[in-house]
Amino acid sequence: MERRKRPRAPSINRVRAQEMRHDPVAMEKFFWSHLRNRQLGGFKFRRQLPIGPYIADFVCAERMLIVELDGPFHAVRENYDAKRDAFLAELGYRVWRFSNSDAASDWVTVLQAIEHELTSSSPQPSPPEGGEGEAR
Repeated sequence: MERRKRPRAPSINRVRAQEMRHDPVAMEKFFWSHLRNRQLGGFKFRRQLPIGPYIADFVCAERMLIVELDGPFHAVRENYDAKRDAFLAELGYRVWRFSNSDAASDWVTVLQAIEHELTSSSPQPSPPEGGEGEAR
């Protein structure tokens, strides 16, 4: 999939994202303590990153992976989340969602799963062996 430029977020989202970074919910604060400063597999994450009309919880741009920690209200927002995920997928992102309760009760496994995804997947296909367009 071709990587597209991240669309500029509306200014209200940029302000809201900054507020969310300065006043995170407990589970996001805890997870950030394990993702920041390249602690997870050496990958750089950004938190509360505005992407178009949405704000992503944690983003590894290098691997085009977004990690979302969902509170209980997401159960009634399935259509919204599906639309959001489709928009982000159009930009080449993979979205991984974890409930706050799962992340809290088994955070080591969640972090291991994220690290495995980062190290085992490729955000862009590798070129054919021998280079593109080369006769074999």
